[in-house]
Amino acid sequence: MPRRGANAAALRQQTNSQFPVMLRCIIVEDEPLAAEILAEYIEMTPFLTLTHVCPDAIKALDVVHSNPVDVIFLDINLPKLNGLEFLKTLRRQPKVIVTSAYHEFAVDGFDLQVTDYLLKPIEFSRFTKAVNKLLLPQRQSPPEAQAQTPPKPPGATRPFYFFTVSKRSVKIYLDEILFIESLKDSVTIHTTSKSYQTHYQLGELEELLPKDNFLRIHRSFLVAVDKIESFSAAEVELAGRTIPIGRSHKEYVMDRLGR
Repeated sequence: MPRRGANAAALRQQTNSQFPVMLRCIIVEDEPLAAEILAEYIEMTPFLTLTHVCPDAIKALDVVHSNPVDVIFLDINLPKLNGLEFLKTLRRQPKVIVTSAYHEFAVDGFDLQVTDYLLKPIEFSRFTKAVNKLLLPQRQSPPEAQAQTPPKPPGATRPFYFFTVSKRSVKIYLDEILFIESLKDSVTIHTTSKSYQTHYQLGELEELLPKDNFLRIHRSFLVAVDKIESFSAAEVELAGRTIPIGRSHKEYVMDRLGR
């Protein structure tokens, strides 16, 4: 399990300048060890800052009503007032990531529009996947509403995620990703400038990245569609690299690229 220390502090000091506003977090958790693990994970994440740890929902209500809160890491099985009932009492709900040992509350949690639902024990890679969702823009409006939305000004923020690379959180812009390759013990993210070896699973990144531009073409490859230079029934070419199309993926890939 990662521990607090100089490395986490140095990482935060190096990356805080990239965020004009940090996401202010509280933990609502009655198990001290679980709260400690979450606090360590938050400290290792450059765009999160922990402001309060609450042992129950009653204390959390007081904190939410008295302080600005952007994100709540919320246990469900709490004394006095459970996590779901706590959410129902909030007039303005911050973003919520549920942390629970019980999977049976997941449907109720998502009905309350939580960002993610983490099952304990929580690995840092799964935590990272959940908090990266906090950086996603809000769900798009219907086409008729989009037509009335003014265009983004020049220099608007490019989408990015922080990926864990060699125990560091590395900022990678999504429009720089060429393809992602699954090797024996790791997954490598290839970008226009360099490659990053991570310990995610390819399926996790496939779920995380926008499906309108990232396409699984092989059990070992996920590619950025807008970077494909040419393709055939057997392979795609991008950035001077030829990547095979898997037999089980061929029909879907051909249909997608054909469109």
